[in-house]
Amino acid sequence: MTTDLADLALFRPLAPAHRALIAASAHPEHHPAGTRLFDQDQPAEHSWVVLTGCVALDAAVPGRGAVTVQGVGPGELLGLSWLVPPHRWHFGATVVVPAHLARLDVARLRETAERDPEFGYRLSLVLAEAMLHRLQSTRYRLLDLYRNPS
Repeated sequence: MTTDLADLALFRPLAPAHRALIAASAHPEHHPAGTRLFDQDQPAEHSWVVLTGCVALDAAVPGRGAVTVQGVGPGELLGLSWLVPPHRWHFGATVVVPAHLARLDVARLRETAERDPEFGYRLSLVLAEAMLHRLQSTRYRLLDLYRNPS
């Protein structure tokens, strides 16, 4: 598990010691398709790195129920809401392809970031980049949806 996370492009901007710290905070999980990982508005107490498989992010849409807004695949972070108070999920997530995930101990990461501002800053940049990627992907999906409404 340590090598898998420490070598991911996602964490490459971090110093080796910081990558090792993140890898040491990870716990492997395997989830079959159909597993609901979290629901919108619940407390955000976890974050995962998808190693294999795919997880669908969804949003509650009045009159339509849960609508998939994005897929999260290998090498990507799942769950960014743990960083910013009030630490609640803005989306829901369901495993759509059997997934091997690395669950990160976010309490440990937050505590370490508080004690080590360099780590906190670098981790915040990694998470901001992941959020920007997610936002851009959602933007492209919306543009496609409005271009082809059917």
